[in-house]
Amino acid sequence: MTRKSALVICPGRGTYNREELGYLAKNHSQHQTVLSEFDALRQAQGQQTLTDLDSSKAYSTARFTRGDNASSLIYACAYADFKSINRDQFDIVGVTGNSMGWYIALACAAALDASNGFQLVNTMGKLMQDALIGGQILYPYVDENWIEIPGKRDALLSLTTTIPNLYVSIYLGGMIVFAGDEAALKACEQALEPLQDRFPMRLLNHAGFHSPHQMPVSAKGKQLFAEEMFQQPRLPLIDGRGHVWLPGATNLATLWDYTLGHQVVEPFDFLSSVRSSLHEFAPEKIIILGPGQTLGGAVAQCLIAEKWQGISSKQDFLDQQVGEPFVLSMGIDNQRNKVT
Repeated sequence: MTRKSALVICPGRGTYNREELGYLAKNHSQHQTVLSEFDALRQAQGQQTLTDLDSSKAYSTARFTRGDNASSLIYACAYADFKSINRDQFDIVGVTGNSMGWYIALACAAALDASNGFQLVNTMGKLMQDALIGGQILYPYVDENWIEIPGKRDALLSLTTTIPNLYVSIYLGGMIVFAGDEAALKACEQALEPLQDRFPMRLLNHAGFHSPHQMPVSAKGKQLFAEEMFQQPRLPLIDGRGHVWLPGATNLATLWDYTLGHQVVEPFDFLSSVRSSLHEFAPEKIIILGPGQTLGGAVAQCLIAEKWQGISSKQDFLDQQVGEPFVLSMGIDNQRNKVT
């Protein structure tokens, strides 16, 4: 069997929701050793174990969207998904991720071992939850067919020049995620036209990630985590600027500084990370790790922006996904079966 080249994309916050309750138990009983290690690390911090959270009888938004719970749950699900990819079928040519997904990508590419990756995610999630500085708002600049509306992106970006303390947090496919303090977020909401009964969407329990609001969290992270925890990646890593970190050629001090500095306090350009990955590696498949299905739309919007493989609209993408899909989301059972 000829292996297909694959780009792996790791999910960020907001992907373990009510529908994902029980994801670890359902999909990853074979990874109990590493999950038990993650549980022990959380117990040592006085935190509820991931096993207990995942096996809860009911989903509680207040509990499951907290940074100190959500980050670790998503890391465990995604990392175990990565380990479940059939490597006889897929040749992984690069790993990237959205926002917090960068931390997961570091572990998948072995720039951090599984334990250090988990401790980084768990600690940064706890630091952000404890401080909870600012928040986030999501708003699209594409229409309902995921085609960019002329001038809309620039109009959205201009809000950051007129509203104090409002920043671009993430370039997420055909959407902008804004970060700001409460006054900035309220001003932003008032300036944005309501759309589709969904937008502007305030992201629950999210701090003002990827903005200067997180400078105290960045500083604390650099105090807690040493450069020595990083190692040469075994797979190419594509960061939130579209920069590629290559095995055997990565400056670990610079990687540490980016991860706990720029990645925390500057915009995360997921669109550029996907664009760079496509053009650098031309993968035959894109594999999106679970949990959840929400990142698939953003990835599709990135493909549309690049007109990759002739995909220039939402309908083009949906048509392309029939039969032999280009994008395989492990959070969707019938696509997961094509990966594991």
